[in-house]
Amino acid sequence: MPQGSSQQPRPHRVAVIVDEGTNPFEVGCATELFGLPRPELGPAEPLYEVSLCGPAPAIRMNHGFFTLADVPGLDTADRADTLVVPGRPDNVVPRGPAVLDAIRRAHARGARVVSLCTGSFALAEAGLLDGRRAATHWLWTDSFRRLHPRVLLEPDVLFVDEGDILTAAGSAAALDLGLHLWRQDHGAEIAGAVSRRLVFAAHRDGGQRQFVERPVPHVPGESLAPLLEWAQERLGEPLTVTDLAERAAVSPATLHRRFRAQLGTTPLAWLTAERVTLARRLMERGERRLDVVAARSGLGTAANLRARLRRETGLSPSAYRRRFGPGVGEAITT
Repeated sequence: MPQGSSQQPRPHRVAVIVDEGTNPFEVGCATELFGLPRPELGPAEPLYEVSLCGPAPAIRMNHGFFTLADVPGLDTADRADTLVVPGRPDNVVPRGPAVLDAIRRAHARGARVVSLCTGSFALAEAGLLDGRRAATHWLWTDSFRRLHPRVLLEPDVLFVDEGDILTAAGSAAALDLGLHLWRQDHGAEIAGAVSRRLVFAAHRDGGQRQFVERPVPHVPGESLAPLLEWAQERLGEPLTVTDLAERAAVSPATLHRRFRAQLGTTPLAWLTAERVTLARRLMERGERRLDVVAARSGLGTAANLRARLRRETGLSPSAYRRRFGPGVGEAITT
């Protein structure tokens, strides 16, 4: 929230399109992320409000698990600041023209458009993704490329942020993208509080791999959790990948393989992302001295901090402080 605002702005309006055969999980992710009360943020007013909308008052969900009744019409999407399009399994069946028109209208008037899992098929059908980077579930990459050859599909990432259009890969990546939106809208401190409430990884970059080869290590001693906790407590120290490997009592090559298998990223990328997140939190808490932020977060120099912050957020340190400085974050309970 910008500093100095005299009144609480209205909540950011999120509309979720439900269509015939929509996957309930992605709808649940959107409502969990943006529609429920957030007591972990303290007494602050709701930052989001969520509405479902669809082409008919009754929507039969995927496999007929249940039917949603009294669904508002698609005109609800015309009032949304963010439009969320979940996936469905029958992606080769075109969406109805009313749904595609609602997606096009939202984008044309400047709303942020987000797809979850195979919801990217609908965005591509609506013509929003031509010439743009996008993500979808790895299982559907061949079908997607065949149907939408003009889209620059990235087949092995969690999500893609193109600014006004964001696309998540598999269902669980919907949570990664949702937390990315929280960070984008309200800063790392608040996003961290939400992720802790969800008991979900606070930060997985969109470029991380979709497919984790071995999410549960075969050997309990191979879990990275103790190493990650140890490193997070020492981000301000001159830690290197070699230091991490020595702490884990493995070679750097073995550590690299474990990071890839368990986290879908590299040790250096993880370490850098954690340091940038810490730097953002320090600035959100009011630290204005860039050399202090850079030193305490392990980023080294103010120049490196500026470069990393701009790459992560698109903002300079001064712009980041204006947007996310002390304010809403002070209401967080930890």
